[in-house]
Amino acid sequence: MENIRLDKLVHGGQCLAHVDDKPLFVWGGLPGELVDVRITKKKRSHLEGIVSKVHEASTDRVEPKEPLSYLSTSPWQIMTFAAENAAKQAILEETFLREGIEGMTWQEFYAADSQYGYRNKLEIGFWGDDDGLHLAHYVRASHGKQKVASNALAMQPLNDAMIALRDELRTFDLWAGDLKTLILRCNQAGEAVAALFVKKELDLGSFTLPEQVKGLDIYYSDPKSPASVPTKKLYSFGDITLSDSIHSKNLTYDVLSFFQVNVPVFEQALTAMKQHVDGPSIDMYSGVGSIGVAVESEELIESDDNNYCHLNSNVSGHSLATLSKSEKALHYIDSKRILIVDPPRAGLHSDLIERIIEVNPPKVIYLSCNPSTQARDIKLLAENYSIVFAKGFNFFPRTPHIESLIVLERR
Repeated sequence: MENIRLDKLVHGGQCLAHVDDKPLFVWGGLPGELVDVRITKKKRSHLEGIVSKVHEASTDRVEPKEPLSYLSTSPWQIMTFAAENAAKQAILEETFLREGIEGMTWQEFYAADSQYGYRNKLEIGFWGDDDGLHLAHYVRASHGKQKVASNALAMQPLNDAMIALRDELRTFDLWAGDLKTLILRCNQAGEAVAALFVKKELDLGSFTLPEQVKGLDIYYSDPKSPASVPTKKLYSFGDITLSDSIHSKNLTYDVLSFFQVNVPVFEQALTAMKQHVDGPSIDMYSGVGSIGVAVESEELIESDDNNYCHLNSNVSGHSLATLSKSEKALHYIDSKRILIVDPPRAGLHSDLIERIIEVNPPKVIYLSCNPSTQARDIKLLAENYSIVFAKGFNFFPRTPHIESLIVLERR
């Protein structure tokens, strides 16, 4: 399609246009631009595509730091940082208005200076050709892959570690199709650990752990599942445990734990949360305790076995850690304790929302990586609660992802 005028950036990261009254969601474009678009998907309700040529560029457009691979990992590299932050604030406000939540007062959107080199976790795939084994990302809106040798969003120890691991894997007679993904994580001190997921029970017993990597676990992962989840541990080299200090609280975790990707920005959000914790609290969806331990919650609930193992060692003597799904731990929620939630992208379980409405905790402190489901949930609680604090945080610069913190107070 030629000469398409783009309108605005939307939740999800694409730029919206309309063709014959049908929405067109476009990657690689900015509001106001006149572009040609290569259509990648046609549906009854909408079209999807990628910009193939820019005729009239936005004044906010900049050259991406990674021209060949930015669309795979960080598609908002093409705009100024100021434009990115303004777009994220606008998307936040529009998301809540779309749910009919009006009259909110948003605090100033928070973004640190670090646009690159902030991520402490990476997941990357593999590609094989005549030149041997390569690291690769999927190309957005396609089934193809793009070979890469670094990631601009990652902390440098992760880039060093993934290249060292790739080079060691090249010493084996491996077919890239037998490898699924490599997950790497590092702490603020720069120690890197990794987990390799393979689709066959490969003979990697003679693997030599590179000096850039503190520990590596190798897992067979069912090839029928696209997710990188362990089916069977095959090998373990070194130690995959890391530790970090969050608001002066030491936390241990490992390569597969849930832990905040951008620690300095998370600590800013945590500072805002602590200002509203003025009484006993319970932390649902605790992970390894990055929120609940810092605010000294009485109860910390976590459903993942691996996360719980670390959570149980991270809590102090006055706190209790419980292994349970949130919807099975409803009896912990009462009318006297502040409720803290940081759920996955799907948002709060419906049973949890019903329990909140039933017992009315004095406050609900809700941190979310998906403002769309957060707005949906808060709409359901609006009859019982007032929004007393709302602020967006740029946890994931150069990507469309937004983190938002909402504090509700019982009416």
